[in-house]
This record gives sequence, structure tokens and C-alpha cells, in this order.
Amino acid sequence: MRKQFISVAVTLLLVTSFANAQSDKSTVHLINPSEVAKPNGYSQAAVINLGTGKMIILSGQVPLNVKGELVGKDNFEQQAEQVFVNIQKIIEASGGKMSDIVKLSYFILDTKNLKTLRAVRDKYVDVQHPPASTLVQVSRLFRDDVLLEIEATAVISGNKIQ
Repeated sequence: MRKQFISVAVTLLLVTSFANAQSDKSTVHLINPSEVAKPNGYSQAAVINLGTGKMIILSGQVPLNVKGELVGKDNFEQQAEQVFVNIQKIIEASGGKMSDIVKLSYFILDTKNLKTLRAVRDKYVDVQHPPASTLVQVSRLFRDDVLLEIEATAVISGNKIQ
């Protein structure tokens, strides 16, 4: 009976904390680091204060440089490299590093590029402790010259928060 009471109390505490976090806008900051292209109508990332750390949820990143120009026309490897550069810039602007990434979601036009994608990814992530991931082959992305888009989520522990 006591364990059930503690479990219910912890659940109520978590629900109350989450509800308070949702109503307190200071827990969520939408950012657009100057190191990446300025988005039109959305934010590059949401930084969520977790109390003991923070979570960074990145919008899908595409192979555009800081000027908004496509990098690597018709070249999957160059495009993948630019996408990971963008992810790294946003994570670092948020006070983290690439090893803080806990989830990557890939959207690619052709799975024949999977070996190339993995080779590029492995230059940026901790291959001994890789993040969780999802890969989806799609028929089209927002522009015909874009070959992939990657979303990322990172969690930065409290001792790393700036």
C-alpha cells in the first residue's frame, strides 16, 4: 500500500511539474542562432529548461549554408555534411556538444545513400554510444534539390548548462 501511495505521489508531482512548465513560457525558448540560415516562419530549435538540464529540439535541418544557399547540388555526401554542420552549430549555440544528441530522425529520398549517410554521421556522433534514430525514405522534400533532412534532439545535463 505504501509503495502505491509513493507511486501516485510521484506521478502527481510529475504531472504538476509538467503542467507548470507548460504554462510558464520561461521554460521554453525558441532560438535562431546566427551561425545557421535564418528560417522563414519557424524557429531552428526549442530549448526546454528541464530544471536539472535542458532539452534541445531542432527543426529539420537541410543542406543550406548560413546565407541560405544550397550546398552540394546533386551530391548526397556534401549535403549530409552540411546538415550535420548545421546541427552541430545549433547544438553548440545552445551550450551542448554533439555527444549530447539522444535522437536523430532522417528523411532521405533514396536509401541507396544509407552507407554514405552513416559515414558522414559517424564523423559527428559518438559511434560507441550512438543516439536513437529513425530513418524514413520519402518521395519528396520541400525543395527538389534537397536530398535529405535530419531532425535532432539533445539533452544537456545541468553541469553543462551555460
